[in-house]
Amino acid sequence: MTPDPTGSLLRSAPDSAAPEGVRPRRPRATAWLILLLTLVGLGAAFSLGPSGATTTEATGAGLPAASQSARVAEIVKTFPAGAVAPAIVVYSTTDGSPLTPDQQALVAERAEPLGALGLAPAAARPETVQGRVATVAVLLSTGAGDAENSAAVERIRRTASENLPEPLRAQVTGAPAVRADIGKVFEGADATLLIATASVVAVLLLITYRSPVLWLVPLLVVGAGDRLAGILVGVLAPYAGVEVDASAAGILSVLVFGAGTDYALLLVSRYRDELHLTDDRFTAMARAWRGTAPAVLASGTTVVLSLLTLLAAELTGNRGLGFAGAIGILTAMLFGLVVLPAALVLPGRRIFWPLVPKVGDPVTADRRGLWSRVGAAVAARPAQVAVAGSAVLLLLASGALGLRTGLAQADAFRKTPEAVLGQRTLAAVQPAGAADPLTLVSATTAGDQVVRAARQVPGVASVTPTDRTDRYARADVVLTASPGTEESDRTVEALRQRVGTIPGADALVGGATAEAYDTAQANAHDTRVVVPLVLAIVFVVLVALLRALVAPVLLVATVIASYFAALGASWLLFRTVYDFPALDTNVPLLSFLFLVALGVDYNIFLIARTREDTTAGHDTRRAVLRALASTGGVITSAGILLAAVFAVLGVLPLITLTQIGVIVGIGVLLDTLLVRTVLVPALVLLTGRRFWWPGRPEEATERRTPVRST
Repeated sequence: MTPDPTGSLLRSAPDSAAPEGVRPRRPRATAWLILLLTLVGLGAAFSLGPSGATTTEATGAGLPAASQSARVAEIVKTFPAGAVAPAIVVYSTTDGSPLTPDQQALVAERAEPLGALGLAPAAARPETVQGRVATVAVLLSTGAGDAENSAAVERIRRTASENLPEPLRAQVTGAPAVRADIGKVFEGADATLLIATASVVAVLLLITYRSPVLWLVPLLVVGAGDRLAGILVGVLAPYAGVEVDASAAGILSVLVFGAGTDYALLLVSRYRDELHLTDDRFTAMARAWRGTAPAVLASGTTVVLSLLTLLAAELTGNRGLGFAGAIGILTAMLFGLVVLPAALVLPGRRIFWPLVPKVGDPVTADRRGLWSRVGAAVAARPAQVAVAGSAVLLLLASGALGLRTGLAQADAFRKTPEAVLGQRTLAAVQPAGAADPLTLVSATTAGDQVVRAARQVPGVASVTPTDRTDRYARADVVLTASPGTEESDRTVEALRQRVGTIPGADALVGGATAEAYDTAQANAHDTRVVVPLVLAIVFVVLVALLRALVAPVLLVATVIASYFAALGASWLLFRTVYDFPALDTNVPLLSFLFLVALGVDYNIFLIARTREDTTAGHDTRRAVLRALASTGGVITSAGILLAAVFAVLGVLPLITLTQIGVIVGIGVLLDTLLVRTVLVPALVLLTGRRFWWPGRPEEATERRTPVRST
């Protein structure tokens, strides 16, 4: 094979599917069959499968059974009252004035109907604190499902607030109320995220393709893949032994739309280039598929394997997200490499109207476009560009200095819910932890000793023995600090250490506040386990794809650098614009996972094309500049789209999802506009053929060239 006189890799690529001008056997029938089978499969899945990916009503992180909080939750079920927690009705005045005798009498009257809504009506006794606040505790089961718990809290709120004369108000707080308010965040979240994500993708595809028809094809294909992925997750998760909650289901749609649209952009771009080189659209699609599939398979496999590392996590929420995300990416790959080509090729060239590609027009790599000019600028001063790009990343990463993790319960929402407002009202007259006490259990024989020891721990406001069985004694521990704060965490740790040293007591500390502490510890463990696994997977995939060692090291280093730059830039944004006090404990891990796994896609798209051009006869310097010209536009479009899709997570009022969306969005933009399109080409230009060490694609091409030209 002689080198193409136009210099186009696409024209010189071998066509194993069919000779030029000869169509593969029955391609139209194959394409129709693929679409027909897809429609039949989707119809069967929608009719017979579950409605979505969510397999559990729980909205918490899901602690491992060995944690103290989980063990306490199991022990309290053995008490006569069972596993209960108070929904605390807090009565106060809107102007902060003391409660009048008439107002206190009204609260006392309201206690009876409120008690009837709980498990122990007699326990709903009104208590007045400092004459300014009155409380009524309604005991609810902690074992109830989220829907049942939310309904119970809503009944309590209606009863508590009905016909209250101004300025008297009622706020319901406590663990059941917080749980209900978190559940409200995810009511309709799937539909909200789907509509927002699809709308963002539609607008960006319309802008990218500038065609009134073409944008619909990838949008419909990816949308169908997203719905099928949700059903598959719902069916397969129970067999895999994982639970998928509402937040994981929402992130699943973001992953499928983001990755699926990226794959579509890559295929459509290559298909358009091939239509400039041949009259036959089926031959063009066959060549485009062969040029695209290796990069899509490599990048998709990297993302899938990276997500599956979450199966080694302690938190069931992380495991569910990893499983759901892996199924979603596999589905996106299937639809992108099988269904989308069939949907694109059947309408022919007119699908690109009004910008219909014509045979003989220059392909992307031969045009003097924006990315060709960028490549020329980088090639003129690669060392200076590499230093400047690294300096920008380092400067942005420095913004993470002073970064704090561990979001207090009261700070977890972008819009403060009633449960948090009630906590603040109660904290003005009682210790901050009064609305959500710890649960202390121990052996019955050591119960009194454990209580005395607990009262001596700094940060403990009060310890109140409640009930006991033949085996266990139970007490409620009120902390002076608000739940989820650093002070609260230190007190939980000190309390466990103190009561844990009492011989024969077998004392354990649980409750919602302790669960938040255990969740943070489990997230730290998951980070230590998952991060090295993800980096190892990315490195191995790059070695296998590029058959090199230097290239994977440099590419992984750029991915890590872009993550820390995104984290630093986001932290500055959170402190100055959003006024977030800290990152939630699971945000760094999930942001790292998504950024590294998805960010390496653009590495693969660029460098796989560079190697392809190198093996086609170009030296490494020329190959990377051609690859940048060919993929720069695609990578830019894909990166902007993926960043916008993750930003959609901000439509939900939960700060955790907002933080993940912002960090990943900024990281993807850095990958797209700086790392993959400027810094990586500069590194390739500086290292030259050493970039492929110990592989030698240039030398292999040089040895083959005399044979091809004879």
